[in-house]
Amino acid sequence: MTVRYYELPDDDKIRLADGSTKKVERKRYRLPLVLVPPIGVPTDTFDLLPQRSLVRYMVAHGFKVYLIDWGKPTKKHAHLGMKDYSYDMMGAALSAVREHSGERDISVMGWCMGGLFTLFYQGMVEDKHLRNIITVASPFDMASGAGVFAQAAQVLGGPLHLVGNYAKLHNISFKSEHFSFPPWLSKLMFKATNPVGSMTTYLDLVTRMADRQSLEDYSTTSDYMNNLQRFPGGVVREMGSSLLAENSLATGEVSVAGMPVRLNRIKTSLLVFAGKSDNLVAPEVARRSIDVTASKDAEFRIAPGGHMGVFIGSRAQGAMWKDAASWLSRRSGGKSH
Repeated sequence: MTVRYYELPDDDKIRLADGSTKKVERKRYRLPLVLVPPIGVPTDTFDLLPQRSLVRYMVAHGFKVYLIDWGKPTKKHAHLGMKDYSYDMMGAALSAVREHSGERDISVMGWCMGGLFTLFYQGMVEDKHLRNIITVASPFDMASGAGVFAQAAQVLGGPLHLVGNYAKLHNISFKSEHFSFPPWLSKLMFKATNPVGSMTTYLDLVTRMADRQSLEDYSTTSDYMNNLQRFPGGVVREMGSSLLAENSLATGEVSVAGMPVRLNRIKTSLLVFAGKSDNLVAPEVARRSIDVTASKDAEFRIAPGGHMGVFIGSRAQGAMWKDAASWLSRRSGGKSH
């Protein structure tokens, strides 16, 4: 695990996805913003293309931006679980940000599992200096029955309970290596959430063969999809056996690796986004975190796009990114050089 810091660009403006430009704010908000990616995807998701980079967008809006890089998991990392990411590595990353920035108060924004890691961290640590949390398309309530996550939980709930009870009765221990799944399966899952979009992407390529910028963008996105990463088995096992099958997140208190995660004690300001057409984590699945936490400054919003589109799609910049920057600007302290 490493942490990246993004300096102000030399240019006075950045180009946006719609062809317009945004002036780079030289005065910075006091609170640093830490971006948390999910596992299974390259960290460059947050900085994929120059004109479609959440990192550049937030820097231009006056935020001191840091990005956690989980590294590239291999088979030897199969043992890594929720506690390793949300407590050990997350805690070390935030300590590094505080030391580098000189600020104790921070904001954190996580996509998908990155948002869940953030909530788990706060539920375990109750970090009073973590002022603001934004989650985007993060799975939470599996009882809603909407989306792939919730449907998988309902289908697998019974069998997983039986297997778990049998293992306890006969003192059988399942190794995390058995639950790790390879990069090609990650790619299949993402494409399965939007099969029509996968086809139209190829059609768009054919019709724009003469457009150099479109070709470069397609090449970058295609390379991104071909470099999805392995999911550590420890995370898959914990998500499947207790968090998904038992829907324990919705109760507000869970336990991972023997450590209590008290989500119902989180008082941090919270903004929760869901993608309107997200087939993986439906809006109903993401929304529940608003009700479970104890935050008095909590808000739920639906933005256009699917599971990936809500975060890095062509409309994300004018919707989720814009709303997140505006919400954070009112909660990040004054600006200074």
